[in-house]
Amino acid sequence: MTSSKASANEQNSPDRPYHHGDLRRAILGAALDVIAADGPSALSLRGLARRAGVSHAAPAHHFKDRAGLLTAIAAEGFGLLATTLREATGLKEAGVRYVRFARDHPAHFQVMFAPELLRTGDLELTTARALAGDALREAVAAVPPGGRGTDARLAGVAAWALAHGFATLLLGHNLDGPVGERDPEEVFRELAGMLFRHAE
Repeated sequence: MTSSKASANEQNSPDRPYHHGDLRRAILGAALDVIAADGPSALSLRGLARRAGVSHAAPAHHFKDRAGLLTAIAAEGFGLLATTLREATGLKEAGVRYVRFARDHPAHFQVMFAPELLRTGDLELTTARALAGDALREAVAAVPPGGRGTDARLAGVAAWALAHGFATLLLGHNLDGPVGERDPEEVFRELAGMLFRHAE
């Protein structure tokens, strides 16, 4: 009994703080910090445990392994993306929100589109990804055929490619010259207007 209490006190000591019911969130937050700074390859469960101030087994308890953790990050990212896309008024603004999401959540964005890092059949992930896809398709469908062509599916691919490509190039600093001091979102609106002439 005494040893059990000692062990519990050690885990809850100032050197190893316990995050109460928010331990999962603390681990996710630490993982996002690592990915934003150094990329997914720098991620390790033991390193996250040290950053979060918990036992080395805590991350595995919540996520089982590195792929499980990255899958949870991707699922969260697609959920956030779906929400922000549904708040847009029109296709052009949906694209702007896509670019804004990538800028505001660069760590999520890196992981979401790296299937080799994820458990691609995970239910939470597939559900969140489907919600984001549905939100983008609805925005495309709202554009009159004269502004997007008769094939709504291909128009959706074009809209996604434009927003995703722009966001990816922007995050990689490949557009520093062309964009310059301009607001990237305004630049994207102009590009979207070139491709989808009658989109709002």
